[in-house]
Amino acid sequence: MTGLILVTGGTGTLGRAVVERLAAQGRQVRVLSRRPPPAERGPAEWATGDLKTGRGIDAAVAGADVIVHCATGLGDVGAAQHLIASARRAGSPHLAYISIVGVDRMPVGYYRSKLKVERQVEDSGLPWTVLRATQFHQLILRGYEALAHLPVLPVPAGTAFQPIDAREVAERLAELATGPAAGRVPDLGGPEVRGAASLALSYLAARGRDRPVVPIRLPGAVFAEYRRGRQLAPEHAVGRVSFEEFLAERFGSASADHGRE
Repeated sequence: MTGLILVTGGTGTLGRAVVERLAAQGRQVRVLSRRPPPAERGPAEWATGDLKTGRGIDAAVAGADVIVHCATGLGDVGAAQHLIASARRAGSPHLAYISIVGVDRMPVGYYRSKLKVERQVEDSGLPWTVLRATQFHQLILRGYEALAHLPVLPVPAGTAFQPIDAREVAERLAELATGPAAGRVPDLGGPEVRGAASLALSYLAARGRDRPVVPIRLPGAVFAEYRRGRQLAPEHAVGRVSFEEFLAERFGSASADHGRE
């Protein structure tokens, strides 16, 4: 049976769900965070450290059989270097990494960094697993919330997304973390490929707002690739929770089918 599992980014949207899933299975879990532990942190152990500088990482990794690397943000490549170096010093833990569908196809700086980390994981000499997932429902929601103050809701024309519930990604990551290293596993996609305008209408209905949704054709190579669907995995539409169901849970909306195309 798998022993101690370290989850980096264990206080984030995905990491927190991974920790909860593993703890519910009775696994020994340790959370790595830059912040000190909260007063009520549940059943997980706590390790304070900084992946960007390497401070505290050796102690956090010590004794771990598995590392689930969910931490992300600026400096991902350097953070992965510190984590992998500590993991090597600790032995040979299974390193499971969450990435994004399209990192090898989208000309976006953040995606390129995620792809570099994938390569670092693959070349680490450690047992490894890499899972790519489509965008979380939470990310799509944040995008619309940021634009909600405008008199119209602009969306990128000709662009679709395939949002997935973060808890479903956590479920898959927990499954992978407690199994043998599997290399690059099949992508994990949300249940539906939906146009940006359709998702926006569902968002507005859930929030009880009434304003025009205006598709705008955005220039540049990045949005050209979005229009080509490089961020999608329609052949892996295995998610179960729709965007409407996510919104209904978040806002109490009854409009489960509003806006679908």
